[in-house]
Amino acid sequence: MRAKMIRFLAPAAIAAAFILPASIVVLAQPLPASIANARAQTASPQAAAEYRRKLQIYLAAREAFNAEASAYWEAIAAKRRIRFAKRRDGQRIALDDYVLTQPPLYDGPKRPVNPEPDETEPRERKPLPVVADFLQAAREYYQFVPTRPAHEMDFKRAYARTAIAMGLTREQAVRVYSFETGGNGNHDMQSGLSSGRPGARAISTAVGYNQLLTTNTLNLMAEQGTGILKALQEKAARLSGPQRQAMEHKIAAFRKMLAFARSVPNSWSEQAKLGATPRGWGVHALVLDMDVGPLLQTYKLLTSVIFARNKGYHKPLTAAELEMMNLTGDGTGFDMVTMPQSYRERVPTSNFFQRSGYERNPVAIRHNTVAKLLAITDERMDVNSAKPGARELATAF
Repeated sequence: MRAKMIRFLAPAAIAAAFILPASIVVLAQPLPASIANARAQTASPQAAAEYRRKLQIYLAAREAFNAEASAYWEAIAAKRRIRFAKRRDGQRIALDDYVLTQPPLYDGPKRPVNPEPDETEPRERKPLPVVADFLQAAREYYQFVPTRPAHEMDFKRAYARTAIAMGLTREQAVRVYSFETGGNGNHDMQSGLSSGRPGARAISTAVGYNQLLTTNTLNLMAEQGTGILKALQEKAARLSGPQRQAMEHKIAAFRKMLAFARSVPNSWSEQAKLGATPRGWGVHALVLDMDVGPLLQTYKLLTSVIFARNKGYHKPLTAAELEMMNLTGDGTGFDMVTMPQSYRERVPTSNFFQRSGYERNPVAIRHNTVAKLLAITDERMDVNSAKPGARELATAF
């Protein structure tokens, strides 16, 4: 079964990959011994004792909270296993197959600040690769340079043609694009770098109209690579001269990438390891290609539609429902999609998260039932669909 990372509404889940701001890097340099010793001596005995007292209060509060929270999240996991087993056996999912209470949230004292500065050097955090790194890796490892659009509208037209031909609707494609990119994203937009703010930093490797991570690209290559290869070969057969030669070169590079994507078992964790390597970055450059990128973007959504159909769900998926499957994984998203409205009003969103992701997810906490989560997704799609990029994509269909 295909697995996906949960990206939706959980930016803090990738916070460990953030780059430290330049100002912090400067301050993090080792201080001369004389200055470090002077700073260490600034804390009075009274301040140190008060810190230890507050720390004990904080640790006791956290321990009590963790005991309560652990029991809650163990119940969430147990209920999830029950639902999966029932669905596997074709049994009806009942309301009491979900945890219906909201999870505990820590509201105790904050960890006190140590008045005696920590003199240990902070651990250096590696910056995330960006589009330039994907392009460089593609050239180095696969001798591949993606065919880029002369104008953004060219890529949007290619995506629209592909999406319609493969069975997506204009509403699904445009509204998902609006949600994923904020309504103004280009084909090479990377998460965290869309605002044009000075000093902006990538917060994930997600790129494109549907914000594919490196792992998404490798997963799609492993599962859909044969169909994409066939589409490229059919296109090559219609070309001649230099255009045919260029396409044959692209096909040769694609074959190498396909072999790399299939060099590990078809599991998200294994593909994530490949996606963290320069060779994996090179495969990710396919998202930017006029011939392959629209196919990858479309397959990312279409596989969720097909998953629902194969499970016997033949109603058209709304864009918000498709987004749930797109971003939380097909199995988890399908659980929400097939839920009757009466359930959606009562079932907490925590049923579809791991504890670590949920507790760092203010949107899921604030919109804490399935109905509320779908509603805010629709609302953001409504707003962003009116932006210029989304309107342009709509005209391409």
